[in-house]
Amino acid sequence: MSKKAPDFTLPDQNGKEVSLSDYKGKWVVLYFYPKDMTSGCTKEAVSFSEKIDEFKKRNSVVIGISKDTVESHKKFAEKYNLEIILLSDKDAKVIKEYGAWGKKRMYGKETEGTLRNTFIISPEGEILHEWKNVKLDGHVEEVLKKLDELISAS
Repeated sequence: MSKKAPDFTLPDQNGKEVSLSDYKGKWVVLYFYPKDMTSGCTKEAVSFSEKIDEFKKRNSVVIGISKDTVESHKKFAEKYNLEIILLSDKDAKVIKEYGAWGKKRMYGKETEGTLRNTFIISPEGEILHEWKNVKLDGHVEEVLKKLDELISAS
């Protein structure tokens, strides 16, 4: 699977505009998640942050996107000492563009919202791998392993 990753510009947890194209020449791990401060999303963000040096060694950045506000992201990042970039997509435009919006079941009810999907984007801006409806246990290790495979194949 290789297709051009849609470019975007969104504000980060400090209100600074960040574009995907800012990271040309780097590997990008782009992940979409439902909500700041919830147990699963906290576990995912903390797991990526704990391994940030592993990602940096691989010339890669980790970017998380949700519909939460810049203020919410800032509190989330500060509370958990997150070392990753969090972007606010309050209109879900980028979330939808990446196909990370859809129906999900929670507590027996069907709702629509952000799906937990992760993408690896090459330094040339191509989507080389995607995980849909991510299961959290072992996910970050799986991403690192896939990144190693893609780097050695490039």
